[in-house]
Amino acid sequence: MIDPKRARLPIIRQCTLLQLNRSGVYYRPVPQSEANLELMRLIDAQFLETPYYGSRQMTWHLRRLGHEVGRKRVRRLMAIMGLRAIYQKPRTTVPHPEHRKYPYLLRDLVINRPDQVWCSDITYIPMKRGFLYLVAIMDWFTRKVLSWRLSNTMDVEFCIEALQDALMRYGAPDIFNTDQGSQFTTPRFTGILEERQIRISMDGRGRWLDNVFIERLWRSLKYECVYLHAFETGSELRAGLGRWIAHYNERRPHTALAGRTPDEAYYDVPTPSGPGLTPDQMANSNAVRRAA
Repeated sequence: MIDPKRARLPIIRQCTLLQLNRSGVYYRPVPQSEANLELMRLIDAQFLETPYYGSRQMTWHLRRLGHEVGRKRVRRLMAIMGLRAIYQKPRTTVPHPEHRKYPYLLRDLVINRPDQVWCSDITYIPMKRGFLYLVAIMDWFTRKVLSWRLSNTMDVEFCIEALQDALMRYGAPDIFNTDQGSQFTTPRFTGILEERQIRISMDGRGRWLDNVFIERLWRSLKYECVYLHAFETGSELRAGLGRWIAHYNERRPHTALAGRTPDEAYYDVPTPSGPGLTPDQMANSNAVRRAA
């Protein structure tokens, strides 16, 4: 909104009219150093294996790998990445009064059809010279990725874009499940769901298993795509993720779906003929699905 080339309206006057702090106009964020980016990649990979690691254990892990780091530095990097250890913690802060927390609705619920439950989450995506954040919306029963967006900040805008895209393309689910992150508790996000009479469900604090299927998606996406390619730019990352997600939806069979792909399960396409699951595997798959 600021036009520095407007000679008749100086920047200080433009800031006054827009009620902006002038220092913010001149501020340029300092990128993370190569050393910090390498540490963040190591933290991200280890967190997939041990999501219960806090800053203390993560510091010990990095030191065992030969990196002389302090706990304050590790805590700061984990905060930038949006990582929080999975364990029960005392309630040390009072939620914002405008950010309502919704109960978890999926416990003991039989989920047996598409569009019954959608879920969403945000994850950190490392690149060769930086990082971005990824949000995805998934159909719980079929594991199909319905929409996704990348952003360089953890604001709510890219989450709203992904939600609106999924609603426009696939209609509305009965229930929408997320964690209690501020991006999902803001009335700007929950209001869209309430307008469509979608029931809102939120994980309990420190309970990553409440949204386990999208956590598994992050693990597969990072090990099979992100960690195998040193993406240098956001456009390269976006194209690479697009290819992987298309493969995941269209061509990757799932044991829990009786050998079908997410697209086949979502659109109720029969399992293709040819080598498939044995009766025992089919029974195990159905048991897993019922348990989910």
